[in-house]
Order: sequence, then structure tokens, then C-alpha cells
Amino acid sequence: MADLAGHDPGPHALSRHDRLVEDLAIGLEPVRPLPSPALRAAMWLGAALIVGLVLASRIDSTGFMLRMRVPDLACAALGAVLTAAGAAFAAFATSVPGRSRAWALLPLPALALWIGASGFGCLRDWIAPGTDRPNPQEVAGCFSFLVCVSAPLSVLIVVMLRRACPLRPNLTAALGGLAAAAASAALLMPFHPHDATASDLLIHAVAVLGVIGLNGLAGGRLVGSRVNSS
Repeated sequence: MADLAGHDPGPHALSRHDRLVEDLAIGLEPVRPLPSPALRAAMWLGAALIVGLVLASRIDSTGFMLRMRVPDLACAALGAVLTAAGAAFAAFATSVPGRSRAWALLPLPALALWIGASGFGCLRDWIAPGTDRPNPQEVAGCFSFLVCVSAPLSVLIVVMLRRACPLRPNLTAALGGLAAAAASAALLMPFHPHDATASDLLIHAVAVLGVIGLNGLAGGRLVGSRVNSS
């Protein structure tokens, strides 16, 4: 079709729409496919395991094995490990657009085991108090351990989650925080100097909830910033 000046643009002339498509195509870059949620969770858990192996050099293995013979302590440790694994998988599953947010319920059974066993340990200590009682220095040490170990694990899982552009970044990041907090709690078990008490459990709960909340808010903003900018 000739233009207003009477010139024929020719069959090879590009329309404005074609030029826009061509410009967008030039700017395209190849995108690496994301690994499956299970593989990404395994990679993150592998990093947590490396942290555990580094800390293992300082474990009193004899005392640890004696402590793990106590049923509620063993169940609490198992619950923390399963919570970390379930929350990590749930975080990576919910980070994939289109996946149901029902995946967020996956770590709840293990979380119930962790909380229930810890609570039972406190009840056992209340009925028959142990000889070793926590002092303020030990309580502060437990809190510091949970926060310091959770920090690098939280940063790592947020960086890994950011690649997926999740539609619910705060929920996804909070699940990542639960995974980091549960992993740090599991790694604390071998170093815990005494049986669980109510005050000790309260301090642990404050640290765990703080890690989850900070991940949900700050981590959610970092994870969601890529979605908003894309």
C-alpha cells in the first residue's frame, strides 16, 4: 500500500508492530530452566548439612548419644529435621507460579511433632526436675546460636527463591525462614547443655518466630522485588 506521499514502501518494509517485535527479540536472553523444587530443596539441605558437619567437630558424641536415648529429645530432633526438609520443599514449591499455596501446609505435621515433643520435655522436667538447670549465659548462647546459624541459611534460601519470581513472596520467604530456623534448631540439639525447660523453650520460640518473621518481611521484599521489576 502506498503512503500519503504516493511512495510504495515495498514488500520488505517493516510495520511499526514488526519493528517492535524485532527490537524485543534482539533484547531476549536465554533463560536457564529452574531445577525442580525437590532438587533445589536438596541443594539447600546439602548446604545446611555442610554447616552441620563443620559444627560436628565440636560435638561430644558420647553425651549426644545418651541424650538422644531420651524419647522426647529424639522426637524433637527428628521433628526439627523433618520440619526443615518439609518447609524447604514447600518454599520452593510455592515459588513456582501456578503451584497451589496448599504446599505451605506440608511442614505442619513435622512442626507439630517438634513442638509437641519439646512441650512434653518441658512437662517431664516440671514433674521431675533435672540436675542441670539453665543459667542466663547458656540461654543467651542458645539464642545466639539459633540466630547466627539461621542467618546464612536464610540468605542462601532467599537467593535461591529469588530466581523463581514467586507470586506470593512473603509466604514463600516465611517458609524459607521456617526451614532455616528448624535446621538451626536441629543443629543446636547436640550442643544443648541441659534438658528442655519452659523458659528455655520460650527463648527458642522467640528466636524461631523472629527468624520466620524477618524472612517473611525482609526476605519477602527481596524475593518480590524481581517480580515487581520484571
